[in-house]
Amino acid sequence: MVVTVSLVALFGLVLFFLLRSHSLSPGAAFTAAAFGFFLASTGAAKPINQLTQSLIEAVSNL
Repeated sequence: MVVTVSLVALFGLVLFFLLRSHSLSPGAAFTAAAFGFFLASTGAAKPINQLTQSLIEAVSNL
């Protein structure tokens, strides 16, 4: 749960700075957020969470 909240905060911060620097339009940001929201409610959520957890464990073991 802590990793999920941290990743949400990280991606939210990246999205904020992309919007602020005009590298990303508001429409594209909304589309990306909606895609992530709907992707989380599919069967792909579990493998993505497992992959993310594995990558975090691999990085912490370096």
